[in-house]
Amino acid sequence: MTLTNIRTAAASSLAAAGLLFSLAACSTPAATQPATSAPAATAAASSAAASENCDGVQVIVDSGALKQDAADTSTCVDVTEATVASEILDEADIKTEGTAKYPTSFACRVNGVPAADFDIKHKGGTLREACDDKNTVSYWALWVKPAAGTWGYAQEGLDSLKLNPGESLELLYTVDGEPAAPKA
Repeated sequence: MTLTNIRTAAASSLAAAGLLFSLAACSTPAATQPATSAPAATAAASSAAASENCDGVQVIVDSGALKQDAADTSTCVDVTEATVASEILDEADIKTEGTAKYPTSFACRVNGVPAADFDIKHKGGTLREACDDKNTVSYWALWVKPAAGTWGYAQEGLDSLKLNPGESLELLYTVDGEPAAPKA
């Protein structure tokens, strides 16, 4: 097996594991994974100050490895009780498209990104997102930050994950495992 094949297999395993973790039925976020990549896009960086002023749920969309800053956004959604993530995204006017197998729990596209005709560059070449559950190299990772905590990988999907006032939710696009976590 060549080094390229080993890296591709490792990246595929990591992405598949990420999908499984995001759909697990645990109720609390996992501990933050160590950041081994360059800082995430500007929206995540500027959201740190904004989340301190948000009494509801801070929602961040970070195109991360895609580097499509036009997709990036940060907004505060007014909630007064535990609310399902998909409802919070609807309130923030953030549109998600699921995959064939997970149409409501997993985000394949966020606000149309990545477009079906967009070439996603990764270690093994390029691919296009078909939302058919076959892409194991790149995906929208779902992260949660408690009011007085650190980022943790979400253990539930968009249709079951509940967030409380003061928490933050980030959709971070990851390619080949990078970025490994939102910027603090």
